[in-house]
Amino acid sequence: MKFRKKPVVIEAHMLDETGVCMVKWLGENNVNFSRHTDGHIIIGTLEGDMRGEIGDWIIKGVKGEFYPCKPDIFEATYEPV
Repeated sequence: MKFRKKPVVIEAHMLDETGVCMVKWLGENNVNFSRHTDGHIIIGTLEGDMRGEIGDWIIKGVKGEFYPCKPDIFEATYEPV
């Protein structure tokens, strides 16, 4: 069987070198995360702690969950609305 992903609109931000926008956004959403001196973050997800690197997208999913996504996967899966 084949399936097509349902069209949904998600909110996402790219993790940049400063991390200022990301820290504010995650903090406003009460997300469990930690930011490290080299710029990466560790974010609590439904599947456990995951590492987000600079350039990764952090996605807020359809149920309010947060998780990191590599840029190539993000580009293949999502388009701007």
